Amino acid sequence: MHAPVNRPNDRYKWVVLSNTTLGMLAATVNSSILLISLPAVFRGIGLKALDPGNVNYLLWAIIGYMISTAVFVVAFGRLGDQFGRAKMYNLGFLVFTLASIALSLLPGQGDFAATYLITVRIIQGVGGALLMANSTALLPDAFPPDQRGLALGVNVVAAIGGQFIGLVIGGLLADTNWRLVFWINVPFGVIGTVWAFWRLREPPTRVTHRIDWAGNLTFGLGLVLILTAITYGIQPYGHQVMAWTSPFVLSLFALGLISLAAFIVIEKNVAKPMLDLKLFRIAPFAYGNLANLMSSTARGGLQFMLIIWLQGIWLPLHGYSFEETPLWSAIFMLPLTVGFLISGPAAGYFSDRIGGAPFAVGGMVLGAASFLALMLLPADFSYAVFAFLLFANGLGSGLFVAPNSTQIMNAVPMQERGQASGVRATTGNAGQVLSIGIFFSLMLAGLAATLPQAMEAQLLAQRVPANVAHEVAGLPPVASLFAAFLGYNPMSELIPAAVLRSLPAENAAALTGNAFFPELMSAPFKQGLLFAFTFSAVLYLLSAFASWRGGFRKPSQA
Repeated sequence: MHAPVNRPNDRYKWVVLSNTTLGMLAATVNSSILLISLPAVFRGIGLKALDPGNVNYLLWAIIGYMISTAVFVVAFGRLGDQFGRAKMYNLGFLVFTLASIALSLLPGQGDFAATYLITVRIIQGVGGALLMANSTALLPDAFPPDQRGLALGVNVVAAIGGQFIGLVIGGLLADTNWRLVFWINVPFGVIGTVWAFWRLREPPTRVTHRIDWAGNLTFGLGLVLILTAITYGIQPYGHQVMAWTSPFVLSLFALGLISLAAFIVIEKNVAKPMLDLKLFRIAPFAYGNLANLMSSTARGGLQFMLIIWLQGIWLPLHGYSFEETPLWSAIFMLPLTVGFLISGPAAGYFSDRIGGAPFAVGGMVLGAASFLALMLLPADFSYAVFAFLLFANGLGSGLFVAPNSTQIMNAVPMQERGQASGVRATTGNAGQVLSIGIFFSLMLAGLAATLPQAMEAQLLAQRVPANVAHEVAGLPPVASLFAAFLGYNPMSELIPAAVLRSLPAENAAALTGNAFFPELMSAPFKQGLLFAFTFSAVLYLLSAFASWRGGFRKPSQA
């Protein structure tokens, strides 16, 4: 017979922590690894990423995995409560690994290859959701109450740090061979899967009931429709910069809200719901998830804004070619990850001893202050100051995540930890997807206000024919944004090659050089950045208030 899994001197708890940390790293590294490597992948399958017909492929390749994990984590957490958290976690590692192998062998070219990529990434997201939903639930089962903060701190910081580490790994591997971006998951997946099946065991917390099919269907459908609407909302629509008012996007939102409303009605009336809504009557659980949603939305926005800032403006102005900028932007953002890695486990350790409220509230206030300070920097900033502010932001966010996770998981009964973990993961993942819609929209609105006029004037000054200058300047700003985001030379992509060849050599060189686009983007980007980072600072302060309002009750001894 096994010893109790929560005995303080049981070595098993370190097995759980190390394996679930590996699982979370694999799942979250994979959520961001394509952000940097996607141009190389698209070149490998013979698609031009910025062609209007390929924008859908581009967005779904980035966001499909995130949507998949966001949609399934609550259901998979509940299945863990019912059928065994270790079983569901192990299954997640297996699905994730098989999908990684399938991606590594990506066949064909063009539309077929892009569709295959998106489909298998969504399946891989199913594996990632199984890992995310059950890893956080396994830790409180294995660790005694006075060590849960440390364990959850390591696990959650690995999850968030993985999102930034994925950027670096994607850039390094894509420079060598784009298939390595997918192969890198395979050895870790195989090791993690075998190790999990061999060593993890079930805690005595399972509950028995039938699967809530209606709840699962309405919840999943509602989230898919709303997150899909966000994906299409940031794309151009007719002569409009974005499609938020298009009938298709509005219909998706309406149907998604109806489906979620039906989900709430079903959950209130079914005997054994997928999500027990009574959990939200527990203040630490409800406010903890609200705080997590707001902080993850702001963090996701920070990631996108920094990538565009570095790749589109700062790095080219400092002599880096546009093709080099994806990798170097990830490297220059490392102070953010370092701040996370230092403060996250430390906050978890000390919150076990003195309580988590000072760390969660203080971390969000520090993060908000760093957003405000970043707004004051010029577009061509001093890197030392920039790195310090990134470190401060990572430090503040790291101080928040472990106490927040501990608050959520300690607030619920032992037998409900799977669904609690799923809700926590859903708010985090949904915040990431929401951030794309919110922050891209803020940035696109800022660019649309001033960029077309400035671009047309500068193109005419470089002897571009008036009709071409007007046409290029009239392209949706999303084209310029994605060009900078993906590491393409924007002017080489936007101006027809025949026109560039017909220009005097000095004008063509100026248009495609390192200074033209960054100088053109600086003023409108800063305007958009003010809106975006003001919104981020407000979200962090609201997250601080929610953390304080929910309180951090004394951990359960279960």
